[in-house]
Amino acid sequence: MRLMMASMRAALFVFLHCLLQYAVCRDVGLPSGPLYRVAGFSLSLPCSVSGYEGPRTQDFEWYLYRDDAGGRQMGVVSTRDKGFPYAPFQTRVKNGEVSVDRDSGDNVRLVIQRLRAEDQGKYECYTPSTDNTYQGNYSATVTVKVIPDTLQISYTRTLTSQPVPEGAQVVLTCSAGIRSEQLTHLSIMFGKRGGGDGSGGEAGGEVSTVREIISIDNMLGVVPGRSYKKRYDNGDITLEKRNGEGGLGTYVMKMTGVQPDDSGAYFCEASQWIRDPDRSWQKIAQRTLDIGNLTVQQLAESMKVTSSPKGEVTLQIGSPLILTCEVLGLPSDVNSGLLVYWMKRGSVSNEEVGAGGVEVEVARMSTGGVVSWGDDQSRSSGGSMEKVSDGRYSLKLFSARPSDSGVYRCVVSVYAGKRDPGPSTPATLTLRSEGVTVNLKTKDVLVSAVAQLPRGPLLKRGSTITLICNATVKTTGPAQAQVQWLRWPIPEPLIKRQRSPAVSPPDPPVEETPRLVAALMYDGVVKIYTNSSEVSVDRLSAVSYRLRVHTATTEDQGMYACHAEAWGQDPHGGWYNTGVRAESNAVTVYLYARAADLLLIPLVIGVSSALFVGILIIATVTCCFMKRLARRRGQK
Repeated sequence: MRLMMASMRAALFVFLHCLLQYAVCRDVGLPSGPLYRVAGFSLSLPCSVSGYEGPRTQDFEWYLYRDDAGGRQMGVVSTRDKGFPYAPFQTRVKNGEVSVDRDSGDNVRLVIQRLRAEDQGKYECYTPSTDNTYQGNYSATVTVKVIPDTLQISYTRTLTSQPVPEGAQVVLTCSAGIRSEQLTHLSIMFGKRGGGDGSGGEAGGEVSTVREIISIDNMLGVVPGRSYKKRYDNGDITLEKRNGEGGLGTYVMKMTGVQPDDSGAYFCEASQWIRDPDRSWQKIAQRTLDIGNLTVQQLAESMKVTSSPKGEVTLQIGSPLILTCEVLGLPSDVNSGLLVYWMKRGSVSNEEVGAGGVEVEVARMSTGGVVSWGDDQSRSSGGSMEKVSDGRYSLKLFSARPSDSGVYRCVVSVYAGKRDPGPSTPATLTLRSEGVTVNLKTKDVLVSAVAQLPRGPLLKRGSTITLICNATVKTTGPAQAQVQWLRWPIPEPLIKRQRSPAVSPPDPPVEETPRLVAALMYDGVVKIYTNSSEVSVDRLSAVSYRLRVHTATTEDQGMYACHAEAWGQDPHGGWYNTGVRAESNAVTVYLYARAADLLLIPLVIGVSSALFVGILIIATVTCCFMKRLARRRGQK
């Protein structure tokens, strides 16, 4: 039992001693091998040291044991001794082809820019001791295999120097392949140098900007560049692999709807990858092939929008109005969508046609050919918008009205390379044509309106309010008046005076907003806009219009006026608003109390007085009777 306990103690002591030694012992680390690298391309071997004593910046020495040298050691490069390299490496170290790059004080990399077949063998990384005691490992080795270069890349067509119109499609083709006994993977990347990326170089020089467009990575996944992801998601950039000749794969990149920013020098890059024993992927070979320069010509430099007829057009009312819009300079080989719409500013109501006012949309044709009309929906049956031919559009109003006067412009939004853009897709370019001024010869129209309150008994609550509006329209040809009745509140001084109904000054109070009561339209249709009382409107004669408010209440009193608009008839029988109108004088309507309401006041006063006198008599009699009864009781 004692021997067993002693053995356990000895084993524990040895284990703790070894563990303590391991924690403080020097350790040199290299990647696990073997590592396969391609001749003619670079080798980068990281080496690190830990658990050391002394300065934090350690020195490193590299040795090579060539397979064809019988295991003899050959000095490659050292961080502390410039004369360390053996003869085969002296020139390569001197010209920088072989070097040691320091990542930190205890972590470096052996870099050989161009591997040679004779560089194959076992590489040793050695760290001279800086420790007080010599313990741990001071070097590590890894085997490097140099395999032949079999990476091939070519192209079938290059870009020409001929400018490509904005919105066109560009197709780039690149062929690549590998013939290797080792299991390696191939990746393909299309990229661009320079172009309108908005980045500039420093003062006194230029910076070449490289942008990755799209690639097929070593796991055969398609990956768009960061700047092109949105266009890839929209389907504007694609990359596919096809079977080529001689064991090579053909990679085709398509860019639809090219933009000015796409100008630049294009290239194709093929890379060979291998998976090291530590499961990490390493790029062991790479070739780049220039495809050519691409110059994108902007649409703004070649495109133009015109409208006809030119200048000014004068028409008779009822005549057809035909305007034409033409898109010039749009490349025929570019599949672009066009949004075309007509805008108008000004109307007959302006003092000068086209002066001021808000520009409104008359009609538009979408990229899919769907026509929609602006605020005046009545034009959907009285006009048309058509595509006459490629780039040529017409707007027709079958019967022009005075409200159609104004300055017309054709506006075209181009979606370069997108025949059917989405609702959120921004237009590539929007252009406006010159203005076409449209004047309509209007008839001489005179309109007058006079409002009056017929004489009769005083108006009381519950009476019928009757108001007459005499509206006349003087013009040539058929015409009708459209009459509207409006009501304003009575000003406070008039209510206090309780004057008899009378005609007030012509101008109604502008500080109050009028309330529309009723209207008789030009076609005889009556519209009632108030529902507090029963209202009716009729036409007594060709020029006389009557408004009646039945069973009037106090809400119906106020200042009434009528507005008359002149409507004319064009040769096709359609009615239009001439834009000429007149406002009548204001008539004040005040409602007095009814007789029954006046009798109610003395009745209420009489009943109240009678009750008061009765109560007074009863109280007096009761008081006297109680006093007399009290005296009789006292005498007994």
